[in-house]
Amino acid sequence: MDFKPLASFMDRITSWRIPWAEVLVMHQNDTVFHYRNGFANLEEKTPIGDGAIFNLYSMTKIMTCVAALQLVERGQILLSDPVSDYLPEYAEMQVKKTLSNGEVRLEKATKVITVRDLFTMTAGFSYDVGSPSIQEAVKSTNGTLSTRDFAKALSNEPLLFEPGTHWNYSMCHDVLGALVEVVSGRRFGTYLREEITGPLGMNDTAFDLNDEQQARLIPQYVYNDELEEPVRMDGNGFRVGTELESGGAGLLSTVSDYALFLNALTGRGTSPEGVRILSQASVDLMRTDHLNDMTRSDYSWDHMNGYGYGLGVRTHISKSGSGSLSPLGEFGWSGAAGCMAIIDPDSKLTVMYAQHLLNNQEPYIHRRLRNIVYSCL
Repeated sequence: MDFKPLASFMDRITSWRIPWAEVLVMHQNDTVFHYRNGFANLEEKTPIGDGAIFNLYSMTKIMTCVAALQLVERGQILLSDPVSDYLPEYAEMQVKKTLSNGEVRLEKATKVITVRDLFTMTAGFSYDVGSPSIQEAVKSTNGTLSTRDFAKALSNEPLLFEPGTHWNYSMCHDVLGALVEVVSGRRFGTYLREEITGPLGMNDTAFDLNDEQQARLIPQYVYNDELEEPVRMDGNGFRVGTELESGGAGLLSTVSDYALFLNALTGRGTSPEGVRILSQASVDLMRTDHLNDMTRSDYSWDHMNGYGYGLGVRTHISKSGSGSLSPLGEFGWSGAAGCMAIIDPDSKLTVMYAQHLLNNQEPYIHRRLRNIVYSCL
């Protein structure tokens, strides 16, 4: 294996507009390449070092879906269950209907939101954390807004479409986190720690950081096209309440720590040390394409060509469509600041890539990085 092309690519993007980048490649449970370049702090020209903590954003979704799949395995929930069986506020939903004259009318939804809809982004929600019901809930809780109360607030917003009829990237997995809380009887973060991160020996993945970890939380940037340079923009805009443990975008982690979780999925649910977080059957269900004739056309991002959508993850279904060097069944997801997971049980390959730049250049970077990795094997 020669990873010089991957190192060269990392050097190229960090000399372009990405402040820093780090990648860890595991093959057959061995770390075969780990490389980083760039500046953690551009203003102080601090090189990116070991143990840097950053926002995972939507890569949180993979762990949220694993947590919920554990409840499926234990017979505590079914994908076909109405969400209102556990979160009663979702029993009667309003849905926006656009009439032929352009008028928008609210009508009672005729379909129920199922647990499957939460996994597969087909519930009918938006990704508007600034919606009136959520902002009112933030205000009424003095900014604390818990995971459970976030889900209650979202239920007051009308759906964009009848559940199950379209795919729309949304706050489905935040509601799934609340469902895990109710069914397990534990706070969502506590559940993740006791059932996933703790058993896997992951000490740097959490919704809230201790003082030592806070010192390793590195600056976040957004690229300013007018200035032609990245500018500082810290914080997580998706965490609208201090008590909100966002199943969609709330976790922080390091490259090495989150790679432990991803590699357990590469091991078909079991870590090299024998810690099982899911069965092989559940991992296979997770990476099965769950799009159908109604929803497939909605999943139309160019960089997802050749990929379907499973239970919270992209999943490779067409080499001719993707032009990807990865095999069919390779799966994963990414985050708003540019991190990306490649999980490939058949090749026994795990890749954890990270950066911390909003407007992250994902369509350019991720497809190229994936092809380079596979060409190096």
